[in-house]
Amino acid sequence: MATTRTATTQWKGALLDGSGVVSLDTSGVGTFDVTWASRAETANGKTSPEELIAAAHSSCFSMALSHALAGAGTPPQSLETKADVTFQPGEGITGIVLSVRGQVPGLSAEDFQKAAETAKANCPVSKALTGTTITLNAELVG
Repeated sequence: MATTRTATTQWKGALLDGSGVVSLDTSGVGTFDVTWASRAETANGKTSPEELIAAAHSSCFSMALSHALAGAGTPPQSLETKADVTFQPGEGITGIVLSVRGQVPGLSAEDFQKAAETAKANCPVSKALTGTTITLNAELVG
């Protein structure tokens, strides 16, 4: 069954001095302020499209990796995934680095790396972001 998720942004003003509010409509979990400065300079308590992409990518990748590991008979005790999305004004998103640390009893570091690479290639958000370079750092911890 297909699902659709919705977010809405209300923007006021020009790009450089305007501001917006992003609402997560489907879940209703909150609204988030956004400005050009929060995107191109420092966050100052506001979000950016790139931070929202990082949230989507880190959670999607974690789900894909968890599913793959469990399907192989080695479910993870824990996974911690960080996504760093780099934005360059005038160029756009120039790269994404996924860093995952996992506790997976009975799995070798080599097999964890392979599973992480497969999850990176097959997670729906990774597939949606094929226009940018996605780098992976995977670490199995005891």
